[in-house]
Amino acid sequence: MTNEQRATEGNDRDLQDLIAESDTGARQPGGITARILLFVAVAWSVFQLWLASPLPYIFHFGVFNSTEARSIHLAFAVFLAFMAYPAFKSSPRTYIPVQDWVQALVGAYCAAYIYIAYVELSSRPGLPTTMDLVVAGVGLVMLLEATRRALGPPLMCVALVFLAYVFFGNAAWVPDVLQWRGASFSKAMSHQWLTTEGVFGIALGVSTSFVFLFVLFGSLLDKAGAGNYFIKVAFAALGHMRGGPAKAAVLSSAMTGLISGSSIANVVTTGTFTIPLMKRVGFPGEKAGAVEVASSVNGQIMPPVMGAAAFLMVEYVGIPYPEVIKHAFLPATISYLALIYIVHLEALKANMQGLPRRDEPNMKRTLLRSLIFVCSLVILSGVVYYALEWQQRLFGDAVGWIVSVECAVIYFAGLYYASKYPDLEMDDPNQPVVELPALGETAKAGLHYLLPVVVLVWFLMIELKSPGLSAFWATVLMIFIMLTQKPVKAFFRKQPDSMSLFRTGVIDVIDGFATGARNMIGIGVATAAAGIIVGTVSLTGIGQVMVEFVEIISGGNLMLILIMTAIISLILGMGLPTTANYIVVSSLMAPVIVELGAQNGLIVPLIAVHLFVFYFGIMADVTPPVGLASFAAAAISGADPMKTGFVAFFYSMRTAVLPFLFLFNTQLLMIGIDHVFEAIWVIVVAIIAMLVFAAATMGYFFTRSRLWESAALLLIAFTLFRPGFWLDLIEPPFNNVNPAEIVEKVATLPANTNLRIDVEGTSLEGDEVKKSVMLPLGPKASGEDRLYNAGIAVRNEDGRIYVDDVVFGGPAEKVGIDFDYEITAIKLEAERMPKEVFFAPAFLLLGLIIFLQRRRHRHPDGTRAPVKEG
Repeated sequence: MTNEQRATEGNDRDLQDLIAESDTGARQPGGITARILLFVAVAWSVFQLWLASPLPYIFHFGVFNSTEARSIHLAFAVFLAFMAYPAFKSSPRTYIPVQDWVQALVGAYCAAYIYIAYVELSSRPGLPTTMDLVVAGVGLVMLLEATRRALGPPLMCVALVFLAYVFFGNAAWVPDVLQWRGASFSKAMSHQWLTTEGVFGIALGVSTSFVFLFVLFGSLLDKAGAGNYFIKVAFAALGHMRGGPAKAAVLSSAMTGLISGSSIANVVTTGTFTIPLMKRVGFPGEKAGAVEVASSVNGQIMPPVMGAAAFLMVEYVGIPYPEVIKHAFLPATISYLALIYIVHLEALKANMQGLPRRDEPNMKRTLLRSLIFVCSLVILSGVVYYALEWQQRLFGDAVGWIVSVECAVIYFAGLYYASKYPDLEMDDPNQPVVELPALGETAKAGLHYLLPVVVLVWFLMIELKSPGLSAFWATVLMIFIMLTQKPVKAFFRKQPDSMSLFRTGVIDVIDGFATGARNMIGIGVATAAAGIIVGTVSLTGIGQVMVEFVEIISGGNLMLILIMTAIISLILGMGLPTTANYIVVSSLMAPVIVELGAQNGLIVPLIAVHLFVFYFGIMADVTPPVGLASFAAAAISGADPMKTGFVAFFYSMRTAVLPFLFLFNTQLLMIGIDHVFEAIWVIVVAIIAMLVFAAATMGYFFTRSRLWESAALLLIAFTLFRPGFWLDLIEPPFNNVNPAEIVEKVATLPANTNLRIDVEGTSLEGDEVKKSVMLPLGPKASGEDRLYNAGIAVRNEDGRIYVDDVVFGGPAEKVGIDFDYEITAIKLEAERMPKEVFFAPAFLLLGLIIFLQRRRHRHPDGTRAPVKEG
């Protein structure tokens, strides 16, 4: 064995250890212990499938309310955390010590206590017994230790700091701005463990109801071979281009990110294949790893899963799941397109080539095939949509059975088609690539893998079913595919021994169940531990303290407020998994932007605020010194982890810029768009703007950019992203109306419009409040009725307008209006020229730069330098 081979094997071992430590647990015992571990993991998956299915309500058996389900869910997670994750690096990996068995059983009992003693606890709310408090105290300790084992110290340390604040909030060493009265042990334990305000709160509920099913679905999809299929298709499609393997890495990470809940898992899944190939075509180790990290972390902002944050946003923001997906889709898409373009520019700068193809394509034939494919896809989508709609009207409740038969026919037809091509085998990235596979036959070999994804999206976006039920039916279809794909293909190929292939499918399903459950250990304990932080926020009111803290540091300047919030979100996210990351930053930092933004006249939809803090939270996976995804990529590339992290952060600048842009231009989140053509225009302009921004930051467009050209490209990108900035300088966005005219003005405004007002007054806590708010006015009516629909009644005192009454639970109360607040201004949208007029000078300047760079790119004799396509 050569030194190089030994080094490669050593790197592989380190990588496998990193994967195990971060996702499934590093412990792999043998004998009866392995069977117990397998049984518990599979039982967890079966329990979650049962919970999501309609079967409990059909058989009137095994029906659990949400609190009971959360309790059992956490019991499984804590038990497996102690079983699968060793306490220390020196702890045994091949067997489970007695103390770990004890901790696993005690932790599982404490977590399941809510279910075991549910009737007794519900009969004495707020009156915990000594047994309750002991279980709560021990349970918290066990949960924190399980968190440390599964996720490392960061989240555990953050949770401990917040717990310390609960008990010692009135200590002399706590700064005055942070002090509160403190809580007793009984009050803290009851709040954190015995209610749904803390550990067993919304976050754990989302993990129980939605996240597990999606992680299980992704695990089964990968076990069936879809992960390898995505990578192969991406390479067949893009591998021939300049820097092709890097472009394929971005595309395959995007496809894997659709169903992955972990950026580290995404790096490892695609990176083991893509990084060596990137190095082979000329990318240095740091850049190869950085491309994989940037694309894998981007997978966490890619719908429909978004690292499980999408489901949490449904609960925290209070909007339907399809709305979350609609708002998150465009920023994630343009971010991925920009990364592909960055890779292309890197390849141009280094004059890299792609991998050889089996046959050189004919341009006309390729364009014709692409056009036919796109048209066929559009026509097919329309036919499927209207056919299903027609069947629903025709067959009513029986349509489900009919569609199931149709899906089965499509599935078997897909397998028949796939059986004509060889199965896609896993490639060794360290072996030389003679030629790329043909895209056509590669894509056709796994078309049936797309059927569960289509079913999932159909249930979510068209049928508007709950995420849990949608994932359940997609998972059921995935199980059916895993059991049947190998024997059916063997039948079509006239190969013998179909039963042994069916048994292989059963083993794959069991293995997928176990892997899915073990992948959920970290997410399960993370959402529970993050519940400690959420519980502390609700118990102590520290959220308002964070508002005051950021306001003091920023001096009330809006941009400084946003920058400070972004930096704190980045720091809070370091070392945390995506799910816990979002829970922490949204609980602490989202109210900061909402409150201080309103004080500075910035009123944006809550989903934009949550996406803002989420984007910066996940940037922590990239950012040194804690960026775990960078360490995973460096383990594969053999490069320096810190350098890989810094390059990945540079590549991810586009992701860091986007949140600032969509806060000020919510059209990027598909908000405020009235028709399809406007949506298409917004998407096209956003894509151009992001590509121009990428070219500016890379210092390379058609050729190496001069300094003034990079500055001009940044200006163009800014103008395309936020043309309203220049319009606001020329024409004010609002006309100020005398508050005394509020009743008359409100009566004249269009139906279902919003009223923007400035209010000031003194809160119940004695704080001076001054902010802008937006109130929905509803249908046409009298001024008094429309204001009442918005949640307020007003009175006039010598020409000054005060809030006389606030409707309990109404829109006005929700935005923080209180009794006796004075309405100091009414702001009605001004009639102005369209902001899109600023696109014209931006595109003219862009055309000038393109002209100059293309001319400079020519040879001295006036001919163009030969540039290979791609």
